[in-house]
Amino acid sequence: MSNKNIGIKDVATAAGVSVTTVSHVLNEVAYARISPETRDKVRSAAEQLGYGPNRLAQALRTQRTGMLGLVSEDIATTPHAGRIILGAEEAAKARGYNLMIINTSGSASLESRRDDVEALLERRVDGILYATMYHRIVELPANLGSVPSVLVDSVAAAGNITAVIPDEEGGARTAVEALLAAGHRRIGFLNNTDDVPATRQRLHAFRATLKEAGLDGGAAPVESEVSEVHGGYAAARRMLSRKDRGDMPTALFCYNDRMAMGAYRAAAELGLTIPGDLSVVGFDDQELIAANLHPGLTTVALPHYEMGAWATEHLIDAVEGKTDLSLMALHPTILSCPLVRRDSITAPPQ
Repeated sequence: MSNKNIGIKDVATAAGVSVTTVSHVLNEVAYARISPETRDKVRSAAEQLGYGPNRLAQALRTQRTGMLGLVSEDIATTPHAGRIILGAEEAAKARGYNLMIINTSGSASLESRRDDVEALLERRVDGILYATMYHRIVELPANLGSVPSVLVDSVAAAGNITAVIPDEEGGARTAVEALLAAGHRRIGFLNNTDDVPATRQRLHAFRATLKEAGLDGGAAPVESEVSEVHGGYAAARRMLSRKDRGDMPTALFCYNDRMAMGAYRAAAELGLTIPGDLSVVGFDDQELIAANLHPGLTTVALPHYEMGAWATEHLIDAVEGKTDLSLMALHPTILSCPLVRRDSITAPPQ
């Protein structure tokens, strides 16, 4: 917290530099030729004394308010996707910016979302993050381009705004490879029914990874249902109730952790143990589900926190004139989805 009794002269004296140097360092004047050592010395002195630059003076000089806006399509009420907000908030704070959040509905009209963006623009935000609850293609209000903007977990239908998304194919490949490495050759996929990028890309990666392992990916069993617990249960019951037990999968890759939770229930009703009779891997790493299933669910983590932080860092760089977002808009940045190992995978039964 800034100490109102400490002035810029006190920081200059403590750091052994001029007042001008302190001003240039704390206001991040790009053209000032100041060594990294001196910059560190000034920042350290300012932190120890509790001195912070005057935000009003900064705003008048730079025409920036130090405020960023975040339009959140439902993620503020979604526990696992809420880490996008946490990543954005912490990245903004580290750079001296504050975050103003407006939560809107993913089903809201384009006009309603335009009004949400306008509400942020009226408060003179320096830039806007637009985040969705799940990876999808979005129609965006035209006024979003009034200030620097970055999409999180979504891609603009017009392809004209910088975006950061998860590596759906890479994550699915990681999940299937974990099952193959454990020795499984009969692997089934419980997929989503929604026509979204993850549905298509995870299915493609599932089949391609099996094919690369010398298996018939095209013939591998796939059951599609809504991506909820009851959908996973229904899909797993169908897949695991095959009359020919020799063709029954020894492992399941599930579209998300909720479907995996349903698969656990189906397996239990059919007298199958996890992982003794059936190995299971999910997707999302929804901690309230994955870590609390018994056994704990091995799953692939969506990089929600990392996407929020990445988007905020690049948005601030654009606001401060350090990068040109238009050069990054042609292709979305893709962040990896790492495997989180728990206890739901083992070797197939003999």
